[in-house]
Amino acid sequence: MIYTMGGLAYGVSPVGQRPGPLGSMEILDTFFIQETQPDGSVALDQISLPSTINDTIDTIKNGTGDVVNGFNARDVGIQIFEDFASSWPWILIGLLIAMAVSMLFLLLLRFTAPVMVWVLIIGVLGAGAYGIWHCYWEYDNYKQASATISDVGFTTNFKVYLQVQETWLAFLIIISVAEAIILLTIIFLRTRILIAIALLQESSRAISHMMSSLLYPLITFVLLVVCVAYWGATALYLATSGNPIYRVVALNSTAEGCKRINGSVDCDPQNFTASDYSECSSASCIFIKYNDEGLFQRNLFNLQIYNVVAFLWCVNFVIALGQCTLAGAFASYYWAFTKPDDIPMFPLTASFIRSLRYHVGSLAFGALILTLVQLVRMILEYIDHKTRAAQNPCARFLMCCLKCCFWCLEKFIKFLNRNAYIMIAIYGKNFCVSARNAFMLLMRNIIRVVVLDKVTDLLLFFGKLLVVGGVGVLSFFFFSGRILLPGNTFRSETLNYYWMPIITVVFGSYLIAHGFFSVYNMCVDTLFLCFLEDLERNDGSLQKPYFMSKNLMKILNKSNKAPKKGKGKD
Repeated sequence: MIYTMGGLAYGVSPVGQRPGPLGSMEILDTFFIQETQPDGSVALDQISLPSTINDTIDTIKNGTGDVVNGFNARDVGIQIFEDFASSWPWILIGLLIAMAVSMLFLLLLRFTAPVMVWVLIIGVLGAGAYGIWHCYWEYDNYKQASATISDVGFTTNFKVYLQVQETWLAFLIIISVAEAIILLTIIFLRTRILIAIALLQESSRAISHMMSSLLYPLITFVLLVVCVAYWGATALYLATSGNPIYRVVALNSTAEGCKRINGSVDCDPQNFTASDYSECSSASCIFIKYNDEGLFQRNLFNLQIYNVVAFLWCVNFVIALGQCTLAGAFASYYWAFTKPDDIPMFPLTASFIRSLRYHVGSLAFGALILTLVQLVRMILEYIDHKTRAAQNPCARFLMCCLKCCFWCLEKFIKFLNRNAYIMIAIYGKNFCVSARNAFMLLMRNIIRVVVLDKVTDLLLFFGKLLVVGGVGVLSFFFFSGRILLPGNTFRSETLNYYWMPIITVVFGSYLIAHGFFSVYNMCVDTLFLCFLEDLERNDGSLQKPYFMSKNLMKILNKSNKAPKKGKGKD
């Protein structure tokens, strides 16, 4: 049977007689809805309804459950908002504590860096020594019990292999070899480890003379927000660039006078009068879509791609500007012969102005190279996402190799750009020359690069762990009510979900520690390149004196020649 109503044709399909609680009767469980489109085409949609009473009850239950869950999510959101409203001052205090701890950690590295590095090294050696002892103890026990691998044979239960002497003998040999390699490496690289420690201490001194450098990540953050806002506004403008199309639509198409309104008549919402459709009281002028016809509208996708490329380029340029600015400030510290007297006034501001005035082209070129690599990675991800269902194992392997290669290439470009920006800040040469000089300088001192990089990463990792873990534990004890404040200043019982402020404090502490330590890491890299340049270009003579600290000269057995005193002078 087919029914026509309001320009739509409704059809039902009988499925036969079924016994059930309602007796023997015809159940209609399929509806066909035929709709005439504005362009004259006809669409036929099929809607299936529950065929039994139990299916209908289950459908109602599921729908009711979704509605209840929706209200529960709304209530949870309101409660979380109430928790933030009552605890935001204490969240800010937790973030300020994280900021103070991060700053204190960096400033105290000039005193604690040697202790922390050697404690970590001894800890690694001690863990290896314990592993050797434990493996030997297990091996000796199973040897006395005569438990060999020949008694076990081949099995998929890997726990069984831990009960034979050959397994622990293999572990003993592997850990012993690794322990010997680590110990010999430390012995032969002890001088380079001392140089790395001295550079870490010198970086802490540099930051103590330029405390404003710790706040520079805020400038980078603001510029990145501007880039994101500009990209979002441009993307939204492009998506809505066509002329809006409004058409007359009957909100209640079942009414008798609304049958002739099929949504094909254009209208102007400002000049629309309902009196023109007096026979249909629900007639309204409603927005349908944006016009997608014309040359501009047909190229919207290409313009969106151009917008994405511009966004990536701007983001990489902002990051490059920050790296070059910090590198220029810290380089001015290193090349000051008498510290801190020869450090220029406002070094960070001067470096920022110098980067904008002389180095914008070099920074933009380096950012463009990185943007192109990132764009290729995005294209590969898009192709992989679209063709994943149709890929065979060989194609998946090839795609995985391409993605891995370009990921490595992006990491290398970031490393090269970072050191190129440092050389740009020091000598003011263009990007290509600076990148080549930085790369060749690092390759001539590759062992020092690896040692300094690993020591710095290890130290900063434990610094982040200290800041985030310490502030996180403190916030847990506070917001869970284990630390009570006098009076009624704050009570944890008023919180609905005390873990939300804790998560906020931990996440914010990580961002703060990452921002502070990124400045410190840039300082270490800058001073390291300056140190390598100092070693290659100077010899300690009166004409070419060393600019490194006395501690570094002592480690390398270097010294500056003192000027000869004139006759007749004491």
